[in-house]
Amino acid sequence: MTIESALYLIPVPLSDSPMEQVLPAPNAQIVGTLRHFIVENVRSARRFLKKCDPSIVIDELTFYELNRHTAPQEISGFLNPLRQGVPMGVISEAGCPAVADPGADVVAIAQQEGLKVVPLVGPSSILMGLMGSGFNGQSFAFLGYLPIDEAGRNKKLREMQQNIVRNHQTQIFIETPYRNNSLLNELMRVLPGHLKLCVASDITGERESIVTRSLKEWAHMKFDYNKVPTIFLLYQ
Repeated sequence: MTIESALYLIPVPLSDSPMEQVLPAPNAQIVGTLRHFIVENVRSARRFLKKCDPSIVIDELTFYELNRHTAPQEISGFLNPLRQGVPMGVISEAGCPAVADPGADVVAIAQQEGLKVVPLVGPSSILMGLMGSGFNGQSFAFLGYLPIDEAGRNKKLREMQQNIVRNHQTQIFIETPYRNNSLLNELMRVLPGHLKLCVASDITGERESIVTRSLKEWAHMKFDYNKVPTIFLLYQ
């Protein structure tokens, strides 16, 4: 397969589900032709590539690691092969690269320089959670992680409540998996019970669960989302 010179944004499965269930076949064909990859984590990227195409010789590939430890001045140099006409790929740890992901930094440079960027089809927990929530899909905001300190977090929750009421905007956010249960309990304690919360957990996985209830109803339910990748959505 011959592909044009571009920066290919390669989605990664969100769970351990078989690749063919969550990624189109052409993705693997494109991956198999690339030799240069900008990745969030080299080890997980290597595992993903082997699942895409077991015949790939990992030692023949070049990896550029882009994460929170990468010095900003290094990022532009990662694109040198693409500047010379060699196609490259961007791989996140899970889901779609450049969405709540450091890959956005290298995509921004590519766009500034007029280099072609090609996003490939794949799973996004943000969009799939929104699709399954029953909430407003025409106006929504993804807020990432909430502040760690209690005062800052509570302030953010109040701001989210105001955006829901005033702008009819769905609020989407995540938490470190081992703190999912404590966050859910905090939402019930801080916010009014009539607000609706959707908890979308292990999306595309064997334990996938997308449940929308009012916070008042959540208070009477049994749940355990500890250490399970989960996304939270609030609306009215």
